[in-house]
Amino acid sequence: MHKPKTFEAALGKFRHCYGRDPALVAYAPGRVEVLGNHTDYNEGLVLSAAIDYGTCFAVAPSTGSACRLTAGDLMREVRFEVRHPGPSRTDSWANYCTGVLAGLLPRGAFPHGFDALFFGNIPLGSGLSSSAALEIATALALARLYGIAADPVSLARIAQQAEHTFAGVKCGLLDQISSLFGRDGMLVQTDFRSLEIRHAPLGAGAVLLICNTHAKHALVDGEYNQRRADCEAAAAFFRTRLPHPVAALRDVSWTEWEAHRGGLDERIARRAAHPIGENERVVQGAERLAQGDLEGFGRLMFASHESSRRYFENSCGELDHLVDTARGVPGVLGARLSGGGFGGSVAVLVRTPDAAAASSALAAAYAARYGKPCDIRVIHPSAGARLVETR
Repeated sequence: MHKPKTFEAALGKFRHCYGRDPALVAYAPGRVEVLGNHTDYNEGLVLSAAIDYGTCFAVAPSTGSACRLTAGDLMREVRFEVRHPGPSRTDSWANYCTGVLAGLLPRGAFPHGFDALFFGNIPLGSGLSSSAALEIATALALARLYGIAADPVSLARIAQQAEHTFAGVKCGLLDQISSLFGRDGMLVQTDFRSLEIRHAPLGAGAVLLICNTHAKHALVDGEYNQRRADCEAAAAFFRTRLPHPVAALRDVSWTEWEAHRGGLDERIARRAAHPIGENERVVQGAERLAQGDLEGFGRLMFASHESSRRYFENSCGELDHLVDTARGVPGVLGARLSGGGFGGSVAVLVRTPDAAAASSALAAAYAARYGKPCDIRVIHPSAGARLVETR
């Protein structure tokens, strides 16, 4: 398998910092959520993809128990003891790595520290989950360095826990699963109750455009956690009203939501509507892909964004403007916000021959409205996280 785009740069930076080669390098891609927004922690369904942008984590053992960790973009180093990693208040980027180390500690022996450096090309705050890519690359590298046997789902859970306890975001498993289980040309279809993972071909006739608005992506400010709490409150309500078991909003149908929404606080009813509707859209979306119906799949993407805007209120003006513009651009099949929301990126499904013209049209419309550029990248569903041969 070919080496990631960031591999040589990460290798050079590691040599510059530590005066030697790393013992091993792990790579993990970012992800784009294509359909199924905020459904993962509601035990629901998601269609996502690993993308062809990611993060390399290079590491070598040290002689003592001290660890040195360098952010390759900042060329800034933090130090800690291998058996006592803790959250940092001043260098919050390190928490994604130290949190993973803390999760691995109960699984093995750590007789020495390490020197490590990470470097990636996922735009920060773009909604493409640079944080999960860093967590998964760290987990793969440290598990191999210390001889820890852990299956991919266990590594995903360790990475998720790092985000909960060290970074302060109560994320689901979507980002980590997508990064681990990506395949070239395929969407990752995940059931977050059973953790059954399938793959669905996107098809050669279309690609994804990722339009980064540079709008604030403020999950740690509490909006994400509040949405999750509202979903849990809604599930608790439906548990008392429906004649069948309700473990999570996955168990509530749209028809049931319509019948009982009047008993809920109005805000919580709106919040619940979004993941309930999203689960049904993912089921329909998988059927459309199996039939090669990209137009039908695209319509579901537009419907998903409208649900985000109307019910979950995790969109913003910049995202809405791009999606509204996309509806009138030739070759565009669908568009929606991707990821947690509150800023970040829009994913646009476009016919492959129309990708360049659609990118220009969307960029021009965004600049005309906001007076600043919107970064647009063509994204190909790509292979998942892996160790990289260093020779």
